[in-house]
Amino acid sequence: MTVGRIIETPACVAEGAAWLAARDPGFAQALSVTGPLPLRRKPDGFAQLLSAIVSQQVSVASANAIWNRLRDAKLTGPRKILWATDDDLRAVGLSRQKIRYARALAEARIDFNALRGTPTADVIAELTQVSGIGVWTAEIYAMFSLGRADVFAPGDLALQESARLLFDLPERPKERALRDMADAWSPWRSVAARLLWAYYHVAKDREGIR
Repeated sequence: MTVGRIIETPACVAEGAAWLAARDPGFAQALSVTGPLPLRRKPDGFAQLLSAIVSQQVSVASANAIWNRLRDAKLTGPRKILWATDDDLRAVGLSRQKIRYARALAEARIDFNALRGTPTADVIAELTQVSGIGVWTAEIYAMFSLGRADVFAPGDLALQESARLLFDLPERPKERALRDMADAWSPWRSVAARLLWAYYHVAKDREGIR
C-alpha cells in the first residue's frame, strides 16, 4: 500500500476541484459560488493533534480562543502538557475530559515522522488508539497535516449539512450514508470535503472547520 497523492499546493486543490466539477453538476454549482478553494495545509506533529482535540464539540470561535490561550501559555508540546497541572490546563479553557485526552496524547509518544509514509488507513488506526482521538480527528489530521488527497470525514456535521443543501437531500445524511456517497468522489475526497466546507460557509455564513 502507498500513501497516494499528496496535496501540496493550491494547484493540487484546483486540479481536484476541476475533476469533481467535471463529474458532478452539484460540485460545479458549488465551485461557481465558492470560488477557488483554500489549500488548508497545516504542519504535522503533536500540536496539530492537540489542536484537533481542542476543536472537538465546540464552535470554531471557541476553539480558536482556547488554542490561542494554550499557545500564549506555551502549552502546545507533549512535555509541557505532562508538566502542567490540571489547574494550569483548566485556566486556558480545557475541560476535565480534554485535559485527560491531552495527557493521553502526550503519553502516546507517536512517531509523527513515520506517519508521513504510512498508508491513511493505518494512520487512522494508530491515532485512534489514543484516548480522545476519534475517527473524525484522525481523518482531519490525515487530510490537512499529512496532505492526503483521498480521505474524507463523513462524521463532520458541517459536511453532512452542506451535502444536504448542495444535493437537495430530504434530510442530513448520517455518517455511513455520507461515507458511501463520498466513494464516488475518490481519488479527490479531501478536495470534495474542502468544497463542501466552503459551500457550507457560503450557504450558512458560518465557518465549518478551523
